[in-house]
Amino acid sequence: MKRISAFGDDALGDLDAVGLVGALRAGTVSAAELVAAAIARTEAVNPALNGLANQAFDRARTRVNASRSFGGYFDGVPSFLKDNVAVAGIPTMSGTDAWDPRPELTHGDFAKGYLSTGLVLLGKTQLSEFGFSASAEHPRLGPVRNPWNTEHTAGASSSGSAAFVAAGVVPIAHANDGGGSIRIPAACNGLVGLKPSRGRLPLDKDMRQMPLRIVANGVVSRSVRDTAAFYREMERVYANPKLPPIGDITHPGRQRLRVAVCTRSITRDASPEVRELTLKTAALLEELGHKVTTIDNPIPPRFMHDFLLYWAFLAFALVRGGRRAFGPSFDRTRLDNLTLGLERHAGRNLHRVPLAIARLSRIRRVTSRLADTYDVVLTPTLADVTPPIGHLDPTADYEQIIDRLVDWVAYTPLQNATGEPAISLPLAESASGLPVGMMFAASLGQEARLLRLAYELEEARPWPSLKP
Repeated sequence: MKRISAFGDDALGDLDAVGLVGALRAGTVSAAELVAAAIARTEAVNPALNGLANQAFDRARTRVNASRSFGGYFDGVPSFLKDNVAVAGIPTMSGTDAWDPRPELTHGDFAKGYLSTGLVLLGKTQLSEFGFSASAEHPRLGPVRNPWNTEHTAGASSSGSAAFVAAGVVPIAHANDGGGSIRIPAACNGLVGLKPSRGRLPLDKDMRQMPLRIVANGVVSRSVRDTAAFYREMERVYANPKLPPIGDITHPGRQRLRVAVCTRSITRDASPEVRELTLKTAALLEELGHKVTTIDNPIPPRFMHDFLLYWAFLAFALVRGGRRAFGPSFDRTRLDNLTLGLERHAGRNLHRVPLAIARLSRIRRVTSRLADTYDVVLTPTLADVTPPIGHLDPTADYEQIIDRLVDWVAYTPLQNATGEPAISLPLAESASGLPVGMMFAASLGQEARLLRLAYELEEARPWPSLKP
């Protein structure tokens, strides 16, 4: 087992983003020193982790060496954006090499908001092709490796961001989630990963045009306070009047919650090891005074078939519209077997797509009834421990890939369909020493409840990190 850590005795130290803001304001470090340290850390660990899609180091140096402040709470803190949002001057490749890179002319809506918080962009991070797989293992771009054990996946699709944050390259980085891709890499890499409510943060145009908006932007971080501070600052930039504000969440809540615990996903029960770890988390909640009730999974089995078909329909649109969307250099023969297999699945079942979307749009009726009885639902984030590189090999037969994918990613897609928030917290560890995430879901707009609970659990059971 090989662990990769970038933590060291430099300007970044082992501080989280809020800690770096404090150091900047106290004058003990400068933004230029932070950026220099983060660039050095990236260069040190990227050969092992392969998390970098496109670097913008000179741009970051120019940004922090400018005499003026750019404003925003995080002004001067280095970070990354995932390579499926538009950033001016940098290509958007979405985890593939199926077309020739073309620099974007303007920032997308999300990058505008993200960078307005003051975070300094070092570049863009790697993901699985179009974010379809839960492991970034592109046959030509190479796999993104887990810093806790480089023989294992860093999860996906926000794998590059998660690997860099866990390894200590930066304290916080962009992630987004269309089937679990904030929560999955958070679980694999021992991080905090909150998928917010639908509409909480802005989306770029291509993601806004989906028939059902399953994708949500967010971040992965090493501390609850970093995630809470990020949402507070983004709320100053972009506030959705249809959702209750999150506000400034800085400490645990006093309210004792009604918690439902469910170890069975829509398709299968968690592995014995993950089930036991989930029940230990439920016991901790009871020790803290919360009322915990074990429930059966109320979601109909049909849900996973519908979600997979909608997922495949998105692949169908990308592949069939590739030349129009990505230019004349688009070459479908350079796509991986998962993307092409999904496209074929949708092509054979196009007549079923409208009804599948309709059923997915109605699934929140089930979770809304659950919310009448429970404040929070606890499940494992993933059905089993983090698999090794190769388990989701994109060069394998499509049926093998999709069977393994659906089997492992059995809990997270529900909140993408309902639009409700869910957070993965690194509250457990496998027998092999890898982080195991626990997921807490709440009703629409209740991110503040999840963050208060996360603070309480972080205090009660501090999670390990790769800090020396």
